Amino acid sequence: MAVFVALGAFLMTLAGGWTAQRVTDRRHLVLGLAGGLMLGVVGLDLLPEALRAADREIHGVPAALLLFVAGFLLAHLVERLLAARRAAHGGDEHDHRAPEVGLTAAAAMVGHSAMDGVAIGASFQVGGGMGTAVALAVIAHDFADGFNTFTLTSLYGNARRKAYAMLFADAVAPVAGAAASAFVHIPEGVLGGYLGLFGGVLLYLAAAEILPEAHHEHPARSTLLCTVAGVAFIWLVVGATG
Repeated sequence: MAVFVALGAFLMTLAGGWTAQRVTDRRHLVLGLAGGLMLGVVGLDLLPEALRAADREIHGVPAALLLFVAGFLLAHLVERLLAARRAAHGGDEHDHRAPEVGLTAAAAMVGHSAMDGVAIGASFQVGGGMGTAVALAVIAHDFADGFNTFTLTSLYGNARRKAYAMLFADAVAPVAGAAASAFVHIPEGVLGGYLGLFGGVLLYLAAAEILPEAHHEHPARSTLLCTVAGVAFIWLVVGATG
C-alpha cells in the first residue's frame, strides 16, 4: 500500500520539474518562486518537524538548531572549496556556481525524497489514517521538490540531461524509500537531526544563491511576488496537511 501511495509522490515530483523546465523564458520568475518554495519548506516544514523529533539539547541549545546552523555552514564551505578549486584550474574565482554544487544540492534533494518515502512506509505501519495523512503531506510538497531539483541542477550550469536525470532520481526516491521502510527503521531523534541539517543546507542555497541570482538581472516586483507566492504555497500545504 505504501509503495502504491508513493507513486503519487513520483508523479507530483515529475510535474514540478516539468513546470520548471517549461518556463525557462522567465528564468528570474522561476528562481524567485524556487527561492520562496525553499524558504517555506525550511521555515514552515523542515525546522518545526526537526525541533519536534530531535528534542534533545546540547549546552542549552536544541540539537536540531545546532545541526541547522551546521548545515548552513557546510553548504557554504563546500561551495567555497569548489570555487577555490575552479579558480586553481583557471576558472573565475568569483563565479562560484560550479556544476558540482548543483549536483550536490540536487543529490541532497533526492536523499530527502527517499526519507519522505520511508516516512510514508513507517506511518502506514502505525495505521492507515496516519499513513494517509503523511502521504498527502509528502505528495503535496513533492511538487516543490521536483521544481527545486530541476532548477538547482540547471542553475549551476549542468547540462539539461543531467537535470532530467536528477529529476527522475528525485521522483523515484520516495517509491524506493517506501519499499525500503519494511526493512529499515530510523530513530526519531536521528531523523530530526537530519531534517535540521538538510534545512540549513536549503536555507543557504535559497538565501545566498537562488534569490540573489533571481534579482541579479531582473530586480522586478514580479520576482519578489513569486518569492512570496512560493512561501505562501508551502504555508497553505502545511496548514492543509498538518
